[in-house]
Amino acid sequence: MQTISAEQLKARLDAGETLNLIDVRADIEHAEFNIGGTLYPLPVIQSMAIEPLEHLKNEEVICYCRSGQRSTMACLMLEHMGFTNTNNLVGGMLEWKEKFVK
Repeated sequence: MQTISAEQLKARLDAGETLNLIDVRADIEHAEFNIGGTLYPLPVIQSMAIEPLEHLKNEEVICYCRSGQRSTMACLMLEHMGFTNTNNLVGGMLEWKEKFVK
């Protein structure tokens, strides 16, 4: 697992790069605020029901949550399931909002 900062991620998004963003928060958190990631809550990953993500096994996947804790767990679990390039957004949406939402 690698990490990516909010600044690095924003720069890549601003440059128009197509990224595989996975939001591992709960539905309500995603509905309140998100940065365009696909909602795939941590409990779903924990249940190993990852068929919709299988095509991303050899691509970069960036996981995020509220603070970076759940997304760290998600990255580690995905790696255990054969994903080869996982990234965790350091500080999660709290960090993102602090830096970019006024």
